[in-house]
Amino acid sequence: MAKATGKAAAARKRKVKVDTHGDVHVTASFNNIIIAYTNKQGQVISWSSAGKMGFRGSKKNTPYAAQLASSDAGKVAHDAGMKKADVWVKGPGNGRESAIRAISASGIEVNTINDVTPMPHNGCRPPKRRRV
Repeated sequence: MAKATGKAAAARKRKVKVDTHGDVHVTASFNNIIIAYTNKQGQVISWSSAGKMGFRGSKKNTPYAAQLASSDAGKVAHDAGMKKADVWVKGPGNGRESAIRAISASGIEVNTINDVTPMPHNGCRPPKRRRV
């Protein structure tokens, strides 16, 4: 019999070690918000996004969509055994604060909140101004 390749070979789920203390990465762009709960080694325990929750178009970049996505992934991480988390927020989008509130509401204690938004030190020339 031939060796299984492609999706069948990659379908095995890897076992992730869940500690009581982990990280939450919140990426808030202008179009979407993505929340990933990881352990301290960076392995993803659970994740969610506004698009995964069923929001489409401009509704993906709302605080309500961020709250639902964060609580959805937080429930899975809390059930897996995560109790405390450090939050890393990246991006200029809406819903950064409501995502952090939803993390603490899902039963995970927030220790620190770090903003890791990439800021240029006068690097590339920015795009021209939008005229609406």
